[in-house]
Amino acid sequence: MVLGLSRPRAWIFTLGTEVVNGLVVNTNAAFLGRRLALMGFTISGVVSLPDDVDAISSFLSYVLEKYEPDLVVTTGGLGPTYDDITLEAVAKALGKPLVLNEEAYAMVREKYVARGYELTPERLKMAYLPEGAKALPNPVGTAPGAFLVVDRTRVVCLPGVPREMEEMWVKYVEPLIAELAPARVVEGSFTLVGVPESSLAPILRNYVPMYPRVYVKSHPKGLELDAPVLEIYIAVSAPTQEEALKLLRETCEELALKATNIGGRVRDLRC
Repeated sequence: MVLGLSRPRAWIFTLGTEVVNGLVVNTNAAFLGRRLALMGFTISGVVSLPDDVDAISSFLSYVLEKYEPDLVVTTGGLGPTYDDITLEAVAKALGKPLVLNEEAYAMVREKYVARGYELTPERLKMAYLPEGAKALPNPVGTAPGAFLVVDRTRVVCLPGVPREMEEMWVKYVEPLIAELAPARVVEGSFTLVGVPESSLAPILRNYVPMYPRVYVKSHPKGLELDAPVLEIYIAVSAPTQEEALKLLRETCEELALKATNIGGRVRDLRC
């Protein structure tokens, strides 16, 4: 999706051998991609890698040097087990040592002591963050996240458990990166019945280039009484939420009119 206005660039790293082996569904990439797009970010890439320090640090170093992104988000590999090595890999890529972070230590200690558990070396491991990082609270689980700024890039490391990651993202990360987002992006859609996608394609091909702040995508949804059904997805960006909503309404109305003019039936207008 490329919308008008200068947009900050983000990379997402969803890490874990269980992710690349297909043992878990990678919902983290979908969640983060959607949230970032709605904040006005361009998602430059999504990378999934196994729990391998060299592989993660090499890819992360490459992205930082080659693309100089505004934001890098990693998920997974922050826990107490032997294969939780994400922060080690991030520290290596950034040329920083892992150090005992006082904020993270207090968070980890509070979680375990409150439950009557000993603070073992494995549990203490979760309090070691790259030097200079800010610890991010984990209200659902035990492993803190990490936030740090390196040159022009903000680096965010979050747990891989979706419920933990999503809670931390909304509560703590979005407020930290809101200043990067220059635009507001809003989404809408409508259902179009009776028009093949190939018949709609010329309309979209002519329409979209005239409006660089508008993104339109048609999604075939099968047949209904032998008539083709399409979902028309629309995203628009603007400096303010008010302007974005106004542009979304105008785009929906105009495209719906064009679609009915070629014999389509519009329903489920969500704009």
